[in-house]
Amino acid sequence: MNIDHKYMALAIKLAKKAEGMTSPNPIVGAIVVKNGRIVGRGYHKGPGLAHAEINAFRQSGTKARGATLYVTLEPCCHFGRTPPCTDAVIKSGIKRVVAAMIDPNPVNNGSGIRELKRHGIKTEVGSLAEDAMAMNRPYIKFITKRIPFVTVKVAQSLDGKIATRTGDSKWISSDDSRRYVHELRRMSDAVMVGANTVKMDDPLLLSRIRGKQPVRVIVSGRSGISSGAKVFSDPNKSPVIVVGPCGRSGKKVDLNKLMKALAKRDITNVLVEGGGELIASLVKEGLVDRFLVFVAPKIIGGRDAKTAVEGDGIEKIKDAVILKNISVKRFKSDILIEAETQ
Repeated sequence: MNIDHKYMALAIKLAKKAEGMTSPNPIVGAIVVKNGRIVGRGYHKGPGLAHAEINAFRQSGTKARGATLYVTLEPCCHFGRTPPCTDAVIKSGIKRVVAAMIDPNPVNNGSGIRELKRHGIKTEVGSLAEDAMAMNRPYIKFITKRIPFVTVKVAQSLDGKIATRTGDSKWISSDDSRRYVHELRRMSDAVMVGANTVKMDDPLLLSRIRGKQPVRVIVSGRSGISSGAKVFSDPNKSPVIVVGPCGRSGKKVDLNKLMKALAKRDITNVLVEGGGELIASLVKEGLVDRFLVFVAPKIIGGRDAKTAVEGDGIEKIKDAVILKNISVKRFKSDILIEAETQ
């Protein structure tokens, strides 16, 4: 393995320790290497806290002088909640910086690298860039488009049903699959569902895993929601946002406006858990970035049984949404299909 790739892979692994904890910031890992030895490691743990480079320098101390810094994202050179990381890099005596990718944030976006070069520090960009970008997809979309990264999660039977004709859906997927969903909730800034999902399933929409809880967003449309729903039982655990119709029609929620409003709250990634009409609307508006489809080895049947994506649908196969970057993972009896839309 290329030596730069070796150390960058370790920096990426470090960064992922804070997955779901740094919004609206990216997850970032950094490693200081001198004479073939790692002398400092660090990762960004949350907004307002020290950046990955600073944590790595705290560990390396004076050993950073003449060393190489591997960092998953270009060091920042602007004042935000913390001082510029480029200042710390320059003062540390680092002689070479290897960054996986340029920061897409317009206030940085290459200026950090230029600042380091201006001070005679050798810089290289691109080591494991695809891996670095993949782990920060929510941040990249948020910082460039100012709307959240949207993941749709579906649990369905082998014949494509998410509930029986009577609306019963507990439980289609396995215990292992559901445990993973709680991990997904922990890593998400918000969990979104439609009003009918609240009525039929009465979910809490919280994660059972210790850590931060997602904001809960209910898209109600014209439907009312009972104040006795479980989602309102403990609002102190996380906020609940109920969204009604807006815009000229007054009949449907303007999902584009909703996403922009969520971004203003520093929500960078949203996990959508149903129902079919909401998912269909998000797909129609081009707002879905990723699908996570759990398929259970069960046959439900029924022409009136619910499916994951409803709405009017398309008329021609040529108009279907084409998914890419497909991956498959096994959860005991279930399989998880992950696919991206763009």
